Amino acid sequence: MPLDPSQLTAKQRASYFAENIALRGILRLASFVPYRWRIPLIGKLVSTLGPLVGFDRRIRDNLTLTCPDLTEAEIAKLCREVGDNAGRTIAELYAGAPFVDRAKAAPITGPGLKALEEARAAGRPVILVTGHFGNYDAARAGLISRGFTMGALYRRMANPYFNTHYVRTISHIGTPMFEQGKRGMVEMVRHLKKGGTIAIVADLHVHGGELINFFGKPAVTSTVPAELALKYNAALIPVYGVRQENGLDFEVILSDEIPASDPVTMTQAICNDLENVVRRHMGQWFWIHRRWKPFFPEAAEDLSLESPQEDP
Repeated sequence: MPLDPSQLTAKQRASYFAENIALRGILRLASFVPYRWRIPLIGKLVSTLGPLVGFDRRIRDNLTLTCPDLTEAEIAKLCREVGDNAGRTIAELYAGAPFVDRAKAAPITGPGLKALEEARAAGRPVILVTGHFGNYDAARAGLISRGFTMGALYRRMANPYFNTHYVRTISHIGTPMFEQGKRGMVEMVRHLKKGGTIAIVADLHVHGGELINFFGKPAVTSTVPAELALKYNAALIPVYGVRQENGLDFEVILSDEIPASDPVTMTQAICNDLENVVRRHMGQWFWIHRRWKPFFPEAAEDLSLESPQEDP
């Protein structure tokens, strides 16, 4: 993945620059619409564009592979819901204070909350793991507002122009931010050693990962969160920002702490927990991702603007 514009060809630079201008222009125009209308508007726009930009095809491929019992009507409904949630999430990320205010007001529930509070009181490191579900940044903002300061791991976007703006935007919710890579890993480990809390989105296809069962099919998954938890005696706790029925509010849910065992077993437990949550809210998971790439050898790399691996 290119790191800066100097590593791109002239054609790539022009394409990425134009893409960045267009996307930022849309977001800028949308900012003039009141928040309560803006979020569903962008959600509807992305959902409507799904068939044109290839989102529906990816969603259908993944659902056909993992949920063969779904009817055509159910799949069509999920295509619209997944696109809507993705659009809302993008709009919320760039909404600033109105989104953060909603996240701050979100109730925080689940058995993992007690484990998180106990770890903080003991000065024990914590690794919060989540997926591209609901709005993971709502969970991060909600927890930060309750005093749970945390670092976050993110993956650089392919578009270097948009990446600069994106990192600046997500940093407004909370810092420090650790870019995926050697330097970011060193900084993140230093943070953990001090008893800090980090947040990692752990549901992307990662080269060099392990084959872990997810929705009945093996998916290449990073075991790094579990390895870090074992090495630094960190509490490993799944967390989710679940979108509510009105489409604007959230509930932050923390599941039971993952028991320490071995990296593969713990990673399977992470995937099992995410699957249980997704099955209760199928339209809130990012089915657009090529989560099961070995089953789609003809598939191109994930879209350059798909959510990077970062915080909840």
